[in-house]
Amino acid sequence: MKRLTILGSTGSIGRSTLALVEAAAPGVFGVEVLVAGRDVKALAAQARKFQARLAVVADPSAYPALREALAGSGIESAAGPKAVIEAAARPADWTMAAIVGSAGLHSALAVLQRGGTLALANKETLVCAGEIVLDAAARSGATLLPVDSEHNAIFQALDTKDPALIEKIVLTASGGPFRTADMAVMRAATPEMAVKHPIWSMGAKISVDSATMMNKGLELIEAARLFPVPEARIEVLVHPQSTVHGMVQYADGSVIAQLGTPDMRTPISHCLAWPTRMPVTLPRLDLAKLGRLEFFAPDPVRFPALRLARAALQAGGGAPTILNAANEVAVALFLDRRLGFLDIAVVVEETLSLFGAPAAAGLDAVIALDDAARAAAGRIAALRAAA
Repeated sequence: MKRLTILGSTGSIGRSTLALVEAAAPGVFGVEVLVAGRDVKALAAQARKFQARLAVVADPSAYPALREALAGSGIESAAGPKAVIEAAARPADWTMAAIVGSAGLHSALAVLQRGGTLALANKETLVCAGEIVLDAAARSGATLLPVDSEHNAIFQALDTKDPALIEKIVLTASGGPFRTADMAVMRAATPEMAVKHPIWSMGAKISVDSATMMNKGLELIEAARLFPVPEARIEVLVHPQSTVHGMVQYADGSVIAQLGTPDMRTPISHCLAWPTRMPVTLPRLDLAKLGRLEFFAPDPVRFPALRLARAALQAGGGAPTILNAANEVAVALFLDRRLGFLDIAVVVEETLSLFGAPAAAGLDAVIALDDAARAAAGRIAALRAAA
């Protein structure tokens, strides 16, 4: 039996992971730890259903409710940021890291430091602290598996680690809800419009990132950390059908692509069963019914987030950390109706300009820079809202 820890069990990735566990043959998977942010009701129900040994809620104020919900079950419970890290450090055969945003960094590092197998769905971990994360994995011999559909596609299509044989890798983007919208529509966009993704079912934050295409910018940075190719050889193409999830072009001209229906259970199952595969009951890809596959270069004017992410990656140092922190602040303010949709990228760009690319050696430096960038982004956003 493969014992599992799921960090972010009540989010969309966590729920999909547990759906795969439930659908698997009895005795294949067992749940060790479940961690959620504050949804005690869902966490307790999951813990009871899957007979987890430990359930942790990140919000300390939710602990009494969790303890009460698990009373008499024999399931351990804990709460708070420290408890989340301790839960991640607890032995398990496989861990899903699906805590949204930079909040997932410490727990992901705890898994890597103990030498575990980490399925990484939290792209901010590699964006904010890529060198630290990769160094921790190398030191402990941990296994890092990419869950994002695009990176998982590249992982599946990559048959060499020799960068000389890889001409480029291609990440695809759906284009989000504003793929064909003009600037006037985007300027007036509401949170309801931005989170209404035409293909994928995702949480609010990642849906807004898809709408701005910052999601693809973060994935660009993540790809540069994960795969042996420089930034200049990572391409992004808009692909409305969301059927081709990633491609690798080799030195001999061959292009190997991974295709599939747009459902996160496919890349999750690939990581869950790796290095083999597991049967999953999903609608199969019908290319004849689909009829066509389209690809376009992204519009740099309507979607400046890609340019900002590439510039941050090129600048190096703490620039990616600043990019991510400012974006998280700006997206949260937009969802709270305190910032315009097009202002998200403006806040990120102004925050990057304010800081430049300072050194960020070590986790403490990354955290301090993240905090400073968040504070600055908040001030910049407030000024824009007041204008």
